[in-house]
Amino acid sequence: MLRTLRQFSSIFHKVPVRLFSGAVEVAPKDEILKILHSESRDIFRNVAIIAHVDHGKTTLVDALLRASGCANEYDSMDSNALEKEKGITILSKVTGVTFGGNKINIVDTPGHQDFGGEVERIMSMVDGVCLLVCATEGPMAQTRFVLQKALQSNLKPIVIINKVDRPSARPVEVEHEIFNLFCDLEAPSESLDYPLYFCSGKEGWVRKGSMEAEKQGLEDVLETIVETIPPPQIGTESSFKMLVSQQESHPYYGKIVIGKIHQGEIKLNDKILAVDQQGKLVETAKVLKILRRYGMQQLEMARAVAGDIVQVAGFTNAIVTNTLNEMGKNDVIPSIPIDPPMISVSIGVNTGPLAGKEGTKLNAQQIKERLMREGQSDVALQVMVKDKSDDSACVQLLGRGDLHLAILLENMRREGFEMQVSPPQIVTKKCSETGKTLEPMEKVTIEIDQQYMTGLIDKMSQRKAIYEDCINIDKTRVKLIFSAPTRGLVGLRAELINDTRGTAIMQQQFLGYQEYRGTLKKNLKGAIISMAAGVCQGYALEDIQKFGPLFVKPGSKVYVGQVIGEHKLEQDIEVNPIREKKLTNVRTVLADEKISLFPPKVFTLEDVIAYIRDDELVEVTPKDLRIRKKELDSTLRKTQRKNQQK
Repeated sequence: MLRTLRQFSSIFHKVPVRLFSGAVEVAPKDEILKILHSESRDIFRNVAIIAHVDHGKTTLVDALLRASGCANEYDSMDSNALEKEKGITILSKVTGVTFGGNKINIVDTPGHQDFGGEVERIMSMVDGVCLLVCATEGPMAQTRFVLQKALQSNLKPIVIINKVDRPSARPVEVEHEIFNLFCDLEAPSESLDYPLYFCSGKEGWVRKGSMEAEKQGLEDVLETIVETIPPPQIGTESSFKMLVSQQESHPYYGKIVIGKIHQGEIKLNDKILAVDQQGKLVETAKVLKILRRYGMQQLEMARAVAGDIVQVAGFTNAIVTNTLNEMGKNDVIPSIPIDPPMISVSIGVNTGPLAGKEGTKLNAQQIKERLMREGQSDVALQVMVKDKSDDSACVQLLGRGDLHLAILLENMRREGFEMQVSPPQIVTKKCSETGKTLEPMEKVTIEIDQQYMTGLIDKMSQRKAIYEDCINIDKTRVKLIFSAPTRGLVGLRAELINDTRGTAIMQQQFLGYQEYRGTLKKNLKGAIISMAAGVCQGYALEDIQKFGPLFVKPGSKVYVGQVIGEHKLEQDIEVNPIREKKLTNVRTVLADEKISLFPPKVFTLEDVIAYIRDDELVEVTPKDLRIRKKELDSTLRKTQRKNQQK
């Protein structure tokens, strides 16, 4: 108990108390201790922060933690290495604060559409949402998606217009746009009477109701959460029941399952069981640890009651969507349906000539086990194991988008895996009435400068998109609206950034499945292919770069059939990148010419997956990303091409 209180007291910086050998800790306030030991179910408030990507969710959560005294200015909810690198939230995270005698559980959610499954699965844990909208951009595609999911779950909304301190902010217009969005989604009348805040999460202040109101601290938002968000609805029975909504791994406790207790209570050393959505027994376990999040720290608890969001250690096989029950019960809590995946790739063993030289996890079984574990924790991901005889493509991975899949593969790469990845394919359906093939379709809104308008329309038509509308924003900017197949949007964002010098703003919204729009040519450029194996030489690359941009540099290892660049023309070309300058005994008064090379094109994992052609693979290793032809032999490739043309 002393250890638990010591952990807890380190969060609240009040009265210093000397505990042992000169160490200084802080004693928790009496009212916080009272909350810890309270038997009341009405002290809990469970709320999720939802928004479009880069609208400031994590910044706001960090500011709320600082306002409650649970964190300092250097703490951040984005602790994952990839989240820090990319500047976006990838995984939903739960934390908690105490305010006014209440325990507020806050769930920080991702804003990127590829991680929408993370948002959907936490809707059953919370009773209200804080909808965050940027004061400059206004409601975007993902804003509509997350708000629709919240309204479908009958969650109480609080609206916060963030980044109002920016010079480009237009808070009054955005306020009207948000209200119109609620009306478009046919929100019930009680949801239209939402509390409204104008906020600067970065500076830590809000104005309630209007921009003319007096500035207040973020404590006012916490007060509104307590007053507006209802206490969790719990079952009337005394038996323990909890739906697993998340899971994570702990270095000491192993697998930890996370969810809201729907009824009853749980204590240390209790024996409980997990059942799947059909009521079948998954596992029986003993509760080893009960953990709660307060600020940035985990606290061990002796018991937890209905309405709280807790972490339970002791299970090894329980997964997301399972229901935890006390012994003798097999009740099932229905999980919220998740939107189906739209894109798939095949993952297999690396069969390239350089296989096994950079990674430590190389065989098909290791790849399958790792992906199956991920499929248990990510409800938006589907893993389909292929025939054992086909080790070159052992697993088919289905997800929401190229970034969703690329993040998983990047994590595996950093864990030491070597693998090869096929080009992404869309997940199609068959119409039950007509028998026609249906494909996922999306509404695409692109804001660009007028000078790029013609080129964009031409590019979108090549991707089977249909032009719908054009809206003039000002004298130089326009907003173009298209309906396009999902397969035509793979890799489009990276191309727009290059074509418009980073000025384009693109947002997507899933429309549903529509009739297949025919074949589309993914990459209009040919490939520069190595015809020799060895180490690239600058002397050879200087002559090769005239054919197009290169992906390699002097000193890079290459092999026969590897794609080392992009040809300017449509057909492929084979070159020798390891050719050296021959040394002779001929003397000359002229100095050797200086070798001048352009910097090679560097891909991220999501970019390279979207870039490759149908006859290519990506070789993923801990140290490098290589593009190669599926068939390395040049003669066999030519034979296959001739057979396809017949």
